[in-house]
Amino acid sequence: MSGRLPIRGADRRPARVRPYSLTGGRTRFGHLLLVETFVATLDPGADAPLRMPEMRAIVEVCRRMRTVAEISALLKLPLGVVRVLLSDLADQGRIRVYGTGHGSGRPERALLERVLSGLRRL
Repeated sequence: MSGRLPIRGADRRPARVRPYSLTGGRTRFGHLLLVETFVATLDPGADAPLRMPEMRAIVEVCRRMRTVAEISALLKLPLGVVRVLLSDLADQGRIRVYGTGHGSGRPERALLERVLSGLRRL
């Protein structure tokens, strides 16, 4: 990774920007983005640079396939904000939404164990 990722609250000062302002007050997203949905960066340097540091951080973190929950935890951003920003990035062609890894409507045991393990590390 190039440089440090911007992490809200890393310096323990109150955030200057409220989470809802990062999304322009939007709470809805156009893609199916469950906490276990996998996403990955398509081509990080293809288009013009992103102006929002949170979006740049998401693109950087997603160089390796991640779940929505992992991205939220790694960047210390609210899940709802991450979902809206991921949807915007998918619409821009910056990331690809791969789905949850299960098609039967029931998650695989291994997936549930990974999610539980990640929650315990928080």
